[in-house]
Amino acid sequence: QVQLVESGGGLVQAGGSLRLSCAASGRTFSSSGMGWFRQAPGKERKFVATISSSGRSTYYADSVKGRFTISRDNAKNTVYLQMNSLKPEDTADYYCAARYRPEAGTSGGEYAYWGQGTQVTVSS
Repeated sequence: QVQLVESGGGLVQAGGSLRLSCAASGRTFSSSGMGWFRQAPGKERKFVATISSSGRSTYYADSVKGRFTISRDNAKNTVYLQMNSLKPEDTADYYCAARYRPEAGTSGGEYAYWGQGTQVTVSS
């Protein structure tokens, strides 16, 4: 069993930055591919970024490429999402997810565990 707790969300002006953290419990974190997804009000959940268990492979949605960076610290059982140059369209609830496999994954269906989410609001 893996429990995920996100933090770091909040209100920020357009052009600003936030860093989201996702703390994981359980012994399998270092062998799990991790991902960040987001869901805007009234819209479907969408993939944002993913990282392999080793941290060597990362993938991003086109909408965030060049602005967001995913990273992980396996010693701290934590995955991060650094968000720069934020735009109003980045406003959403952001969710951390863990999968059984070590590879990065871009589909929500590949993930077994989900956090409760943290809200990000970007004002114009």
